[in-house]
Amino acid sequence: MEEWMLFLFRGIRSFTDDPLTSELWVVVFQFVPYILALELPYYIFVFSGILKYLLRKRHSRPEILNRHPSVSCIITCYSEGKDIQKTIRSLAYQVYPGIIEIIPVIDGASVNDDTYRAGLEMGDEVKSLPGRVLKVLPKWKRGGRVSSLNSGFALSTGDVVMAMDGDTSFDNDMVQNAVRHFNDPDVMCVSGCLRVRNWRDSPAAALQAIEYLVSILASKTGLSEFNAVNNISGAFGIFRRDVLTLIGGWDAGTAEDLDLTLRVKNYFGRHGNMRIVFDPEVMGHTDVPDTFRGFFRQRLRWDGDLFYLYFIKHFRSFSPKLMGWPNLIVSTVGGLLFQIVTPPLLFVYTVFLLASVPLAVVGIIMGLVYLFYFAVESFFFLVMLFFLSERPREDAWLIPLLPLMPVFTLSTRLWSAFAILWQMTGRGHLDSSMAPWWVLKKSKF
Repeated sequence: MEEWMLFLFRGIRSFTDDPLTSELWVVVFQFVPYILALELPYYIFVFSGILKYLLRKRHSRPEILNRHPSVSCIITCYSEGKDIQKTIRSLAYQVYPGIIEIIPVIDGASVNDDTYRAGLEMGDEVKSLPGRVLKVLPKWKRGGRVSSLNSGFALSTGDVVMAMDGDTSFDNDMVQNAVRHFNDPDVMCVSGCLRVRNWRDSPAAALQAIEYLVSILASKTGLSEFNAVNNISGAFGIFRRDVLTLIGGWDAGTAEDLDLTLRVKNYFGRHGNMRIVFDPEVMGHTDVPDTFRGFFRQRLRWDGDLFYLYFIKHFRSFSPKLMGWPNLIVSTVGGLLFQIVTPPLLFVYTVFLLASVPLAVVGIIMGLVYLFYFAVESFFFLVMLFFLSERPREDAWLIPLLPLMPVFTLSTRLWSAFAILWQMTGRGHLDSSMAPWWVLKKSKF
């Protein structure tokens, strides 16, 4: 311990005396400029959006629904079994006075008979509720998530269309809180908020719960105030029917949520008032992988899909004429830079440190990096806890895990580098559980 303290003292002393020759130059000339030039402005941008939201909510009156448009809820189902009844029930018992059409689409119903029967069993219960309609749609041959969404959309009749996963349930005021935004004719889509409902199952699920609270509840609240929502979650998205008709529904392939978000944003440059809204009060609850193995398998697909979408399918979308300047900047910094460019650079940077700098210096540098990201993660979590969370007592139980978040985030980013490499060399987006190979093979991408 004394040797470490002596080394640290000498390192700091040499750094202050002559930073150009100090071994800690790596921190000053590589890490710090990146933070100051790119990451800190982005964090400040998000936080200023949160402040704007809080001030607006404080001085605004509760929004009154002038009308109650019909709502169609398309639930993509595959192997949920009896759990699909939780989702159906959470939609059937909404406080919304308008018509809610519930459409569970059972993909591969010939081999998922238990899920199909579980959906049919809800018929009498839903029928007994005023203004509620249940249409269970079996797709006997598996076609994947996009096929299920488009099949459900073709059967739906609602003015507002919701797309959701079969393992997701909702607060009973979700529909009412979501539909109120469509009083504004410029609002095309609403991005729902997601919580991790199985966070108590394992440390892996609990860490993902913190990630969701910071990256969805806090971050998207800030981005929404500047009409710069980065993605409409595939597990929970709400759309004006007209916009889905305009863009032709969901497109084949994978990462259909970001794909659809980018296709909607392609109209922002021409129609400057169009908006995608995120509302922290439009709440859903979903299950996440409860093991680290399952988590990294999921992220291998997610992060590889990002490269496929940004660089192969939607590289022409990055134009101010299509997206408008605000979304172009946010998508470039928050999407291309942070999610695509940063992970490989971080991997190369880590290898460089280990290969060229003494381990003691590596320890100091990693310690400083850890402290920075721990401060950022803790700051946004506490802002979420005290000002945005509708369940602060429940969320407070996650505070002891905050010290693990920088390590968890670093591991996720390093894994993203592998996912990007897998996409570049092996076309990883075609190795997806979201659609069978015979569907992906027909995609032009």
